[in-house]
Amino acid sequence: MEFQQEIRGFLMSRRARITPEQAGLPYVGGNRRVKGLRREEVAMLAGLSVEYYTRMERGQLGGASESVLDSIARALQLDDDERAHLYDLARSVAPGSRRKRPKRASPITASVQQVLDSMSVPAVVQNGRLDLLAANDLGRALYADLFDMAQQPPNFARYVFLDPRAEDFYADINQAKNLLVAILRATAGRDPLDKQVTALIGELSTRSTDFTTRWAKHNVRRHTRGRKTVNHPAVGSMDLAYDDFALPGDPHITLTTYTADPGTPSADGLTLLATWAATHKQPQTISDDIRRIRPRHS
Repeated sequence: MEFQQEIRGFLMSRRARITPEQAGLPYVGGNRRVKGLRREEVAMLAGLSVEYYTRMERGQLGGASESVLDSIARALQLDDDERAHLYDLARSVAPGSRRKRPKRASPITASVQQVLDSMSVPAVVQNGRLDLLAANDLGRALYADLFDMAQQPPNFARYVFLDPRAEDFYADINQAKNLLVAILRATAGRDPLDKQVTALIGELSTRSTDFTTRWAKHNVRRHTRGRKTVNHPAVGSMDLAYDDFALPGDPHITLTTYTADPGTPSADGLTLLATWAATHKQPQTISDDIRRIRPRHS
């Protein structure tokens, strides 16, 4: 992903969605040749020269001060996630930013797995690339389709865009796709040198025109908390709240828990999911026991 093209696409997409009226500018009659704000209008709202803002929109964000970035964020009415993305993009073109980053040790330690296993609700660990790195039994049961995928580690983006089972699993597949693309876009802006992220984006762009269309919108989002409704093939529909907790040492690798409101059908669904998960563990255990006690014959 070219850094300058990413900056240009993001800033142009943000100003295209704001009308002069929304920006508090006086109404001027006649046809406008651009959708949303013009560059000179953004520059005026941000208190910058048109030439300076034009250079920034062309990708020359390196060296921009915090106050300048804040002014642009206010002019374009960026939300918190979009503002963070703008700062990430500025850092990606700052002098000395393109050095290869040291490889981190795996965050999935024995203690992290113990924490997962001690939880009574579905829990998974995922990274910004949307890989599922670890899970407890309930988490594996919830996302059984993903752990069954041929390509491992399981990846939410591959599942949603390349696996037809996702259409049935998510009650709102359109919302799921938009969220995952926005998360992946934020990840790419945060670390443009991550070859695995770049490779995943290239794979999805090649194999899914739907992904390419959504990717071109330049929307960004951080995965922190929210609700989703899923249609689990074994237990049916569940409305679940999810919450992310950053793991020590890497704020972009998170432990995500899924809960249901007490006394609801979704809470009953989680109880059924636990039974289903235990049942699906039994055959292997029973077979192992049979092998241990069955006498060998020559």
